[in-house]
Amino acid sequence: MERLTLRRIGFRPALWIALGFGAGLVRKGPGTVGTLAAVPLVLLIDLMPLPVQITVWMVIFFGGCIVCQLAADWLDDADPGAIVWDEIAGYCLAMAFLPVTLHTLVLAFILFRLLDIFKPWPIRWVEKRVGGGFGIMLDDALAGVATNLLLHGLIFVGFVAI
Repeated sequence: MERLTLRRIGFRPALWIALGFGAGLVRKGPGTVGTLAAVPLVLLIDLMPLPVQITVWMVIFFGGCIVCQLAADWLDDADPGAIVWDEIAGYCLAMAFLPVTLHTLVLAFILFRLLDIFKPWPIRWVEKRVGGGFGIMLDDALAGVATNLLLHGLIFVGFVAI
C-alpha cells in the first residue's frame, strides 16, 4: 500500500477521524499513539453528566463503525494499521464508569494495549471472524470492556487506590 501522506488524505473528514486526526500516521506504534490520543477525550467525557457520557460512548462506537468502514474502503484494506479510531474508542470504553485518576489512566492504558496487542479469546476470535467497520471496532471495544472489568476488579479488591 502507498504510504499515507497529508496530501493523499486530502479533505476526507471520515478518513481523518478514522486516523485519529493524524495519530495513525506515525510509522512505529500507531495503535499506541492512537490510544494516547484518546486521553484528552477521556478527560473531556469525564466532565459530562453520566447520561451524556453514555450517549458520547455510543456515538464514538457506532460512528466509528461508519468512519472505519469508509476509511478501509478508501484505503482498500480490510483493517489498515493507520486506522486508530478503534483504539480511541476502546480506551474510552476502558475508562467508562471509572474514576479518572492518574492510576486508572495509566493502568487502563497498559492493560488495554496488552489486550489489544495479544488479543486473548474472544477478542482474537472476533477480529478473525467479524469484518467491516463493525469488526474493526468490535475487537477493540471488547479489549476496552475487558480492561474496564479488570480495573473495576482491581479497585474492588483494593489493588488500585482511587
